[in-house]
Amino acid sequence: MGEPARRFATYEDLLQVPDHMIAEIIDGELVTSPRPGARHTLASSVIGADLVGHLGRGPGGTGGATGWWILDEPELHLGVHILVPDLAGWKRERMPQVPDVAFFTLAPDWVCEVVSPRSSRMDRVRKKRIYAREGIGWLWIVDPNAQTLEVSRRAGDLWQDAGSFEATDTARAEPFSEIEIDLAGWWA
Repeated sequence: MGEPARRFATYEDLLQVPDHMIAEIIDGELVTSPRPGARHTLASSVIGADLVGHLGRGPGGTGGATGWWILDEPELHLGVHILVPDLAGWKRERMPQVPDVAFFTLAPDWVCEVVSPRSSRMDRVRKKRIYAREGIGWLWIVDPNAQTLEVSRRAGDLWQDAGSFEATDTARAEPFSEIEIDLAGWWA
């Protein structure tokens, strides 16, 4: 007797997850995790503020001076996957306006995952593979416990190392190499 056929999670399954949890569908599996802790939340919030502060906003909030939209925890529907990165960015040339939608089907150009001990493997392996397959150009992995930033650039379906930074470094990290980012402010 074989194993029963695997049931793939649906969006309806995701909607049943309590609000205090983050829910994603990865490779057909419903994956839930608790809301991030303070160290994780601080890093994500400061990274977003740093980027928006450096990139600026045009009149009426029409986008960054360098042409980027940076969003906190957007829900991404990428093929059969539903992912919620900590931060994501779209070039304005690909997404001229932020649409009034519950989720995004246009893959971002840049994604930032702030890892915790619980999420590290999922972010560094399964989600990273999906991001490459979906054509996302850059991936940042931020580890608040180790106080590190790992920058990857997509090359086909693979990732190339584009730099690593630690604790108090001042980074010029792709795709935002034109700005200097002081990492010291990211850590609790």
